[in-house]
Amino acid sequence: MTLDAQETNTTARAGLNGQAPRCNHVDLLPAVEHGLPECQGCLALGRTWTRLLMCLTCGWVACSDDSQGGHAKAHYEETDHPVVAVLDPGSTWRWCYVHQRLV
Repeated sequence: MTLDAQETNTTARAGLNGQAPRCNHVDLLPAVEHGLPECQGCLALGRTWTRLLMCLTCGWVACSDDSQGGHAKAHYEETDHPVVAVLDPGSTWRWCYVHQRLV
């Protein structure tokens, strides 16, 4: 067993073959349906968005960080809902705001 500076078992946290530790937020996600495919925040401000993300906790849809509004991240900051997915058919892209990485 390997311990880090906080004496936490790092072996238990490690992913396969040196990968980053598994994001346990993914395991806690309920099955949700997404809202309308539009960013309400951007629509209210008369802006357009680059990409839409869906909150995998509640289904709320908002623009990504590379859009002018960054409303998906603002939703995370308000609600602590950690994981979003891109709202593109067939995409498996998911981001965890807590771990700041793809999951």
